[in-house]
Amino acid sequence: MPSVAPRAPQKSGGLPIVWQLCDRYVLLVGGGEVAASRVVHLAAAGAHITVLAPAQGLHPDVRAWIEDGTIDTYIDDKYCDPSQLVRTNGHDYDMILTAIDDAERSRDVCAWSRARRIPVNVADVPDKCDFYFGSMIRQGPLQVMVSTNGRGPRLARLVRQQIEAAISPYAGDAILRVGVLRAQLRAQAPAPALASERMMWMARVCDAFPMRALARLDDATIERWFSSWLH
Repeated sequence: MPSVAPRAPQKSGGLPIVWQLCDRYVLLVGGGEVAASRVVHLAAAGAHITVLAPAQGLHPDVRAWIEDGTIDTYIDDKYCDPSQLVRTNGHDYDMILTAIDDAERSRDVCAWSRARRIPVNVADVPDKCDFYFGSMIRQGPLQVMVSTNGRGPRLARLVRQQIEAAISPYAGDAILRVGVLRAQLRAQAPAPALASERMMWMARVCDAFPMRALARLDDATIERWFSSWLH
């Protein structure tokens, strides 16, 4: 019987990925409410954040994050020229975001960034975005993003709220403890030949216990489980 070709995936949006920004340098042009929401995401990702915006009109949260060091560098100025889009050492930023009301200047930032192959996001202008910010759920290492690919941010928020209501409040802690368990298992039995067995054992553990129990895993229990598995 001839094999049936798999159905071709339908083009429906962007590629959902987790962008590693830890210790990367990001420029945020703007200091209002939208900029404040961007800082939340960037800080959680461990980025080095530079904000370019006049002091007058700064969102209170942005001002507080400048004062406490969450924002690494603050430039009290309005964007006027591409020379402001380069770090003080002459190097490019790893990412540039704009959250300002000036559409013409936002387009200039986008064009300059793309010419330099720097990923750019212009708030509320989908065709000027190389990536989107979705509606996020965060619980420790757990991240869930809902994106409408720039089509309906309000609907993304509503869907996110429905998903969030279904997630156990212990999920984040459970993932942290399972991560410890997995790392120690690999350290105790690192041989590639044991990879399949390790994976099956971890799957059985995750399936056998509720989130609440996994969140409360202590080191003594982990050690006891290891002894049982190794012997």
